[in-house]
Amino acid sequence: MTWDELGSGARELAEAVWDDGYRPDMVLAIARGGLLVAGALSYALDVKNTYTMNVEFYTGVDERLPVPMILPPVPDLIDLDEARILIADDVADTGETLATVHEFCAGKVAEVRSAVLYEKPRSAVKCEYVWRRTSRWIDFPWSVEAPVSESGSAPTPAL
Repeated sequence: MTWDELGSGARELAEAVWDDGYRPDMVLAIARGGLLVAGALSYALDVKNTYTMNVEFYTGVDERLPVPMILPPVPDLIDLDEARILIADDVADTGETLATVHEFCAGKVAEVRSAVLYEKPRSAVKCEYVWRRTSRWIDFPWSVEAPVSESGSAPTPAL
């Protein structure tokens, strides 16, 4: 995936949400991969109420923990029983991360739908809004390079 494809993919997702008549009150980003998607969706849909959930599952290329883990801080979904939530992530691979977030929201909000750039056939959660479907591994532009601390190109701190 390229940075340009992120922009066009997120815009197409937003148009699909809008054309479907869904009007979310909040966009919930699954960090880290869903942060950019959620930001683009929130602007395109004019939804200023955004939340973030940190869910750790992937530890490397196609390497996962046994189950997804919600990391603090955990959003406080109080007084949102009438809210419509749009969960945003970069990919629904196994779908276990999305399932964990759906379960977290269950009974706390009125409705939850999901939007992802990519959905794989094996995903346990079938998302309402998908830009592309694939069974291949996706290299995202924000995670394809090693962190600067590992690549040796970290800036030298000023004294």
